[in-house]
Amino acid sequence: MKKKLLAASLALIFGAGAGYVVNTYAQQKPEVLLKQRQGAMALQGKYFGQLNAMAQGKAPYNAQIVVRNAGYLAALSEMPWDGFSPDTKDEKSRALPAVWSDAGQFKEAQERFQGAVAKLVAAKGDETTAKAAIGEVGKACGACHDHFRAK
Repeated sequence: MKKKLLAASLALIFGAGAGYVVNTYAQQKPEVLLKQRQGAMALQGKYFGQLNAMAQGKAPYNAQIVVRNAGYLAALSEMPWDGFSPDTKDEKSRALPAVWSDAGQFKEAQERFQGAVAKLVAAKGDETTAKAAIGEVGKACGACHDHFRAK
């Protein structure tokens, strides 16, 4: 009897908590979503910049930094996309209207970027493999910026 009561109580608590989280997320202001996505993108640039410098020979190759930054990029590659809510399309940003009008193509670009980052993570710091993967990440970033971001 106590186990059933405990299970029912926990289900009620977690259900109410999940409802609160969903309701809170649904009420996020467009300007907050915009700042969050811009923050995630800025951090992607920070951690990718170090990798790109190594791949181009502008900085000495450091496998530990590659592994660390690849892990950061893996997490960051998941973050900005919910910030491209249709509610944000009227906010002042460099996102082009194609983000919303070509949502399928935008989703493909996201997935291409995330796949390239996954290859970088899988390289585990191996210099040859990592440098090739860094190039793929750079191409994925550039392709998305070319089609979905104002200069």
